[in-house]
Amino acid sequence: MVKTVQEDNEQMTSADVSVERLGRNGYLHRIIPIVDKAGNVIQRVVKPLSVEFRLRDLLQVVVGASILAIPAAYTEETWDLGSQLATANIIGIAILSVFFIATFVYFNFYKSYFEQFWGQFFIRVISTYLISLFVVAILLALIDKTPWGVDNALAIKRIIVVGFPAAMSATVADALK
Repeated sequence: MVKTVQEDNEQMTSADVSVERLGRNGYLHRIIPIVDKAGNVIQRVVKPLSVEFRLRDLLQVVVGASILAIPAAYTEETWDLGSQLATANIIGIAILSVFFIATFVYFNFYKSYFEQFWGQFFIRVISTYLISLFVVAILLALIDKTPWGVDNALAIKRIIVVGFPAAMSATVADALK
């Protein structure tokens, strides 16, 4: 009877898979041994483990946030939403944004490694949201749609409204490697 590699891998425990820093930059990698019928390691598969938030990730978040922030920031509907929605609704949008980011990041980066890297998880989620809001704030300020000093609450509301799609695109762009 011939066993498949998948059947062999099912016999391995999670202890067989290791996480190590490799290369000049010291990025984390998951090392998965492939064993033969006798249990001898015949090959190792090395996959990058994207659990640390690095400069490259930051740049991807900035570009990703810009992708949907630009069209959303230039529409009068989003400016009106920012002025018409109640503060409770704006807070709800902010919470929903962070929830969506956290869910996507968890299932794409940390599902199997959350206990080991929970601190990096929170750094990635909060950084992604705050960087997205910063990109939106700059863009809205450049087109003169954030009335800082006159109506700061309106400026923040508009940033959060436009920040929702910006944060979603930033999160997806961060997942591209």
